[in-house]
Order: sequence, then C-alpha cells, then structure tokens
Amino acid sequence: MAEEKLQRLEVVTPERKVYSEDIRFVVLPGSEGELGILPEHAPLVSALKIGQVRVQHEGKTLKIAVSGGFAEVRNNRVTVLANAAEREDQINLERAQAAKERAEQRLASGGSDIDTARAEAALKRAINRIKTVS
Repeated sequence: MAEEKLQRLEVVTPERKVYSEDIRFVVLPGSEGELGILPEHAPLVSALKIGQVRVQHEGKTLKIAVSGGFAEVRNNRVTVLANAAEREDQINLERAQAAKERAEQRLASGGSDIDTARAEAALKRAINRIKTVS
C-alpha cells in the first residue's frame, strides 16, 4: 500500500506556537471563504478572518479558534500566523461566555464613548471561541 502523503501544519501567534504536526487535511477560514488544503497544494498566501482552523489528524478533527491573521501554503507546509489562537481543549467556556456578554452589553448601551468596531470584533471573537468548544 502506498504511503499516505502528509503536510506540516504550524499555527503560531506572536506569543507562542499553538500547533505543529504532520496532518492529512486542514480547513482554514480565509477572508473570501473557507480553504481546504491537502498535501501537494499549490502555493498560496491568504488573509484569515475570525473563525476556526479544522484539522484532520489520525481520524479525528481538532478545532483551533483563530482571530484573523495570514496563512501561507508552500512545499507541503501550511503556516498560520494568527493574531490569537486557541485549541478547543484550551478554551475556557465560562470566560468566553462572559466576554460575549460584556461585548453585547457594550453594544447595547450605544453610548457615544463606545468604540463600536472594537466591541463588535470582541463579540465575534467570543462567539467564535464558544462555537469552537461546542
């Protein structure tokens, strides 16, 4: 039987390396839609939006919440440079729910001193973290 081709996936943030393994398949939250990457994929650079990186590894699916960034695909290597990233087993659901509630309250208050774009981004990040765990 032919040996299964793999590719190296690395997910890094400015603070740490979140994930580094040889994998079969990964789905990335590209800025224009989801990107499915198999070994031998053509070279690619893409901006990422807030979303989930879904990794298929050894018959299981692992989810990693990312808060934007960039991905590069080249020579059977997928590098995700994320602003922030957390594996599903590292996410504190209670903290994510509290962050969601705070952002919703900020947006609901509607005061002129509220940075709406920042509150909306915080809400999207919190919802993404909750979805990743669920």
